[in-house]
This record gives sequence, structure tokens and C-alpha cells, in this order.
Amino acid sequence: MRAERFEASAASLRIAARALAIVARRSDSLAEEVLAEELPWVTWLPDTERQACVRELLGHLIAGADTGELLPFGRALASWRSTAVAWSDPQLARELQGPFPGDGPEVPRPLPTDRRKGR
Repeated sequence: MRAERFEASAASLRIAARALAIVARRSDSLAEEVLAEELPWVTWLPDTERQACVRELLGHLIAGADTGELLPFGRALASWRSTAVAWSDPQLARELQGPFPGDGPEVPRPLPTDRRKGR
């Protein structure tokens, strides 16, 4: 990709990300609607989670657009998608909210090793 084309793409992404951030600051519900149009699985999230999702994704998108590092945005996107899928199954969502039975089996403390002797 030529540098000129890359710079044009990066500038476009920065402008789009910041424009969406302005929309989000003015109207949370409109930002959610815009994001849900592109990411339909957002509708599976509860209202409070949906707002957190929009804020987090926008934050990562703006930072990524500014720096060119979009991997954190991609990771957050995958994480929120997985969360939405879990919420889409009412039984699974109930189970994941707890209560959880006990703390599990006790695990013995490991024996100390002497690093000088290679153990």
C-alpha cells in the first residue's frame, strides 16, 4: 500500500471515530443505535452492558485511529461479541451470574525449590 493511500485511510478512520464519539457524547441512545446497526449482536446485551460496550469500543477505536494500533479495538470487539452471545442464552446468563457452589477443591501449596541447585 502506498504511503499516501495509507495516510488517507488513517485520516478517514480518525475522522469517523471522532465523529461517532461526538454523537455518543450528545446522545448515548443514538450512539447505541448506530453501533447496533453495524454490530447487531449488541442488542443481546442488557442496557447497562450495552452502554459500557459502546463507551469501551469507542475509546479503543479513537485511540487506535489516532495511533494506528487497532489490535486493542479488535480484542475488545471479540470480547464484547462473546459477552453478547453469552447473554443471548438466558440459561447460560443466569448460570454465569452465580451464585457459585463453593470454592472448589483445596490445592496444596507447592514445595519451595532451591533455584541455586536447579531444583
